[in-house]
Amino acid sequence: MRLAGKRALVTGGRQGIGRGIVEAFLAEGAEVMTCGRGPQPDGLPEGCGWQSADVSNPAQVTALAQAAGAIDILVNNAGVQVEKTVADSSDADWDLVIGANCRGVFNTCRAFIPQMPKGASIINIGSISARVADPSMALYNASKAFVHGLTRSIAVDHGPDIRCNAICPGWIETGMLEAGFDLSENPEAARKDALARHATRRFGKPADIAAMAVWLASDEAGFATGQMFTVDGGMTAASPINTGLF
Repeated sequence: MRLAGKRALVTGGRQGIGRGIVEAFLAEGAEVMTCGRGPQPDGLPEGCGWQSADVSNPAQVTALAQAAGAIDILVNNAGVQVEKTVADSSDADWDLVIGANCRGVFNTCRAFIPQMPKGASIINIGSISARVADPSMALYNASKAFVHGLTRSIAVDHGPDIRCNAICPGWIETGMLEAGFDLSENPEAARKDALARHATRRFGKPADIAAMAVWLASDEAGFATGQMFTVDGGMTAASPINTGLF
């Protein structure tokens, strides 16, 4: 029960990585609230609070902060993905991706930092895509680079009272992963190639990211701040020439 007595907010906890973090935090004894656009979904874990909020909207984030009160752990997980190049991206695409992935993280940090106690932890969900670009995901790649930069700034500006780190997932089994494969001319071949490039020979699961989030939220990570923790099954450790392909 490493998080017993702590209060946490996880944005975008309806499904995927966010849902995995919500479940892991509850299992470790935390009091957890999550949020998302629209009404409360069915099937949230028992004991998890819900607040409807669009994190790209400052007024709604202010209301979220008022509803949640002082929290010890903030996880900025909410995000969206658009599969387009720069030339193909519209103003609406920009507003959607940058609004959720960049402004959303900024809004929640700005709203919650003043009411977080000494020893609090902010965990931003970044991506390996901030360092190595996925094809046809220009806005997503750029938005995650913003998250990494903001993470460092918060750690520097608000330490030692608040720690701030980012988790950089690789290819995790969520709807976003499938959308990426669908861009390929041969999705099945692309999936096989991608698996071969993982030292673990598997894609990640939300629980893999949640395990890192639990550690970063706990007192065990008291000396970790301003860092980007890659959890990608060894994919970015490999050369483009991968012996697993042959």
